[in-house]
Formats: sequence, C-alpha cells, structure tokens
Amino acid sequence: MTAGEPGSHDFRTVDSRLIYRGAIVALRLDQVEMPDGRVVEREVVEHHGAVAVVAVDDDGQVVLIRQYRHPLGERLLELPAGLIDIAGEDPLDAAQRELAEETGLAAREWSVLVDVALSPGFTDEALRVYLARGLSETHRPPPEHEEADLELVRMPLDDAVRAALAGEIVNATAVAGLLALRAAEAARLPLRAAGAPWPGLPTALLRRQAAQQDSD
Repeated sequence: MTAGEPGSHDFRTVDSRLIYRGAIVALRLDQVEMPDGRVVEREVVEHHGAVAVVAVDDDGQVVLIRQYRHPLGERLLELPAGLIDIAGEDPLDAAQRELAEETGLAAREWSVLVDVALSPGFTDEALRVYLARGLSETHRPPPEHEEADLELVRMPLDDAVRAALAGEIVNATAVAGLLALRAAEAARLPLRAAGAPWPGLPTALLRRQAAQQDSD
C-alpha cells in the first residue's frame, strides 16, 4: 500500500487488549494500522489526569515541596500536585484541593499556566499547571504515606528557574511550570482563565474503572 500525503493518514486501531489494570495506571496493547498498510503493536499506559500549582506568595517566592519518589529512590523538588482520580471532578477543584493538602495554603487568584502531555510516545498521561497568587493559610488534612514526609521550600522564581536549568529540579511538571511562568512574565503574555477548556484531559482509565465497578 502506498502512503498518502504526509499528515493525512488515519491511524486506525484494529484491535485492543487489556494487559494490566491497577489503581493509577492500566496497560493496554493496541494493534494500529500504519500508512504503509502494516499493522503494528503499540503499548499504551492509561493514566489519570493530573494538576499542579505554581503558587507564588506576596514576596515573589514560589512554594515548592521536596517529596520522596520511590521509582527514583530520591527526594525531588516539585510543585504541589495530584491526580484527578474522581470521575467528573473539575481540574481547578482538584488543584485547590492538592494545594491545601500538600502545603496548607489557599489562593485568591487562579489562572492556567500550561498544559503538558508528559510522554505521548507511550502514555495518555497529561497535566494542567495552574498559577496561584494571593496565598493564605487554610486547613491542611493530616498527611498520609509519602506526604507525611513532605518538606516545604520557598525560593524566588529566578532561583527556581536556575535550579531547573542546573539540573537540580528535574521533575518534568516543575520544570514546565517554572519555565512557563518565567517566559510568560518576560514576554508579558496573557494567561488563560482558570476554567479554560482542557481537551487533552485523559479519561480512559476513569471510564475503565467505572465500567469495572458497574460489572462487580
């Protein structure tokens, strides 16, 4: 079969098989038709959507957390963040919840900073990073698991950007959010409203889990 014009092929999934289903990921094996007519296997990790928050206080400092990440066996400097693992939950509500749970802070002003598809070669995982200003203290629920070991770190945005460029902040979410804020400020670019549409929000895993619950 001869391929058509570049960018015109319909990558049709001719078969799909579930390999594994867990609490925060599922793995499926898709059979996908390529432009030359061949059908090839593509492993796809389904993941919940996620939100993160670049919270900037009145002194211009960014609120970061230092959190243990078991796959790396290290504590990383990150943004407050968490999963959208409740069906129908509004991403902004999730971001506000995560900011309170991980830092004990609330914010008066919210906007969308950047949307990121984290590793589209093998997963549908995507996240939305919000900018939060006008911080104030709020109730923080008792932390559990790794969050019981969270360390709060505040630093000027310029220092955080330098840390990212120096390889001292390597969490992809944090790097994207910090550099996006610096770029937006430098170019005086407007940000999207906090409730802006998010067409890239992944929902496959939530739908799969809901269907499993209905069948139980």
